Amino acid sequence: MIVLPVPQKMEEGNAQLMLQGNSMIVLDPSCPQGALLYARLLQDELRTWAGLTTGISRGASRKGDILLKVDGTLGDQQYTLEIREDGARLRGGSLTAMGWAVQTLRQIVRQSGGLLQETVIEDEPDIKNRGFFFDVTRGRVLSLESLKRLADTMAFYKMNQLQLYVEHTYLFRDLTELWRDDTPLTAEEILELDQYCYDRGIELVPSLATFGHLYKLLRTKTFASMCELPDRADDKFSFRDRMAHHTVNVSDPDVLPLIKGLIEEYMALFRSDKFNICADETFDLGKGRSKALAEEKGIESLYMDYIMELFAFLIEKGKKPMFWGDIIAQYPEKCSLLPKEVVCLTWGYCATQSDREAKILHDAGAAQYLCPGACGWNTWVNLFGDSYENIRRMCSYARQYGAAGVLNTEWGDFGHINQPVFSIPGMIYGAVWSWGANVPDHQELNRQIAVLEYGDSSGRLLNFLGEVNGLTVFSWYHVVAIKEGAEKNIERDKLREMFEKEDMTKVPACNRRIFEMKRELCIIGRGMDSGSRWVLECAQMSLEAVRVWNETGLRLLRLQNGKKLEDGMELAGSLEKCLRTFQELWRRIGKEGDLAQISEVFYWYADVLREAQA
Repeated sequence: MIVLPVPQKMEEGNAQLMLQGNSMIVLDPSCPQGALLYARLLQDELRTWAGLTTGISRGASRKGDILLKVDGTLGDQQYTLEIREDGARLRGGSLTAMGWAVQTLRQIVRQSGGLLQETVIEDEPDIKNRGFFFDVTRGRVLSLESLKRLADTMAFYKMNQLQLYVEHTYLFRDLTELWRDDTPLTAEEILELDQYCYDRGIELVPSLATFGHLYKLLRTKTFASMCELPDRADDKFSFRDRMAHHTVNVSDPDVLPLIKGLIEEYMALFRSDKFNICADETFDLGKGRSKALAEEKGIESLYMDYIMELFAFLIEKGKKPMFWGDIIAQYPEKCSLLPKEVVCLTWGYCATQSDREAKILHDAGAAQYLCPGACGWNTWVNLFGDSYENIRRMCSYARQYGAAGVLNTEWGDFGHINQPVFSIPGMIYGAVWSWGANVPDHQELNRQIAVLEYGDSSGRLLNFLGEVNGLTVFSWYHVVAIKEGAEKNIERDKLREMFEKEDMTKVPACNRRIFEMKRELCIIGRGMDSGSRWVLECAQMSLEAVRVWNETGLRLLRLQNGKKLEDGMELAGSLEKCLRTFQELWRRIGKEGDLAQISEVFYWYADVLREAQA
């Protein structure tokens, strides 16, 4: 039997509970009003997977019933589940913990239908705060319904915090210039999502760029003068520049009032007592308009003075500040200045990630979350192997150094091209590893996720898709870098060097394998639950994207070498057909976001191919 996260203690017996039409889901009098939601989730699961329409009641349970109870003798994050021949009893030390018992039973029903094996589970997590961080700025702005589905999936795997990364994709009331050509989240959507998450035991924590990564704000006519680097507002949009520049000028006296105003407007939408100011990758600090002040005080002092001002502001408002730890890890002696309420978010995304930063900040006395990655940025399908190993390591460091939580991240670098459905395995890795150290190996966990999350009876889907990145020759990173480099008139030799980093001789063999994989996906699909087969469409599109970009890279290298191009128009058409499918999938789950910028990359290469053949 598959249960994720793996319970701390689970025993199975020989008896069985057969649920019947007269079985009831019974709420014990100890259950608050919010318990009805969990009863209905279980009711829906039984209807879908067991073909039973089960009633919901309140009071005393009878033989064959499922009893839900909040039991104060258990810890706040502790639950038990007993399936006996005469009925099932689910208890939690809090409403949320009781909800986790329900999620466990939902997973069992999904595999067993209405005939449940005798099972006793006693369970609670090792790490109290287990979150997921999703970028809704650099690429995708998910629709409210998609964000709710994300929260549902998190709840199913017993996660309890969600953060959405925002730079410019919230509709601030007075910053029309910021969002006038964008598709931002609205206050009403955030309020509704906050309630939706709360009802499912998830804390929606606000996350807002307030220091670096303010690309769009600092390119507006109104606020361009607040950018550390002057004369950048009129530059053409660039995925690469958006990642690297646009830090506020801390020497400008108007900056802090502006940022505090944004924080105050945004935090009013959330019931959370936390606020993430981000403050990471301030690459330009002290290199432009604040250079004189940096020479006087030192860059580390500029950094600390600014964030300390924001921390004081948040604490005064009753909030616990969070911030990314990449800068302060360079100056660990500054940790002694941090207020006790502040939490440092210590990130690292390598498969071979060391404990260096975690140890530095632990030894410096900083409270911290460890932040691994679902590893989907700049890929068509997430790097499942790298993600598993990265999360395994970071969760072990979280235990080793007494971290207050784990926040697993999925960023949108260069447009967030990967389908969000392929971020879910990485999210589940984080849920499983942060719950307890008893975790299956990567291949087995992938099999279990394929069965439980994707309805794949073969269990092959994720291990199969794990091949895709090994077949990617002309990567999206290089696709974008070469286009933007050419537009900036980078020398031909430097563009050639970018191509030489990829071995284009592998393209024919890789693309033959992609063709075989498309066929194998059709076979896997036969054994998938019909409600999950839409995942195959995402997979087929991603395989086609890898194929056409591999072919494009190969053709461009031939052009670089002075060879004639005979099939440029045909390949340009393939790029545009692939983009059309990508656009349709994008719009099903979200707003426009950066879709126009991504489309422009496809169009640019299609035009280059046509012109080369002509």
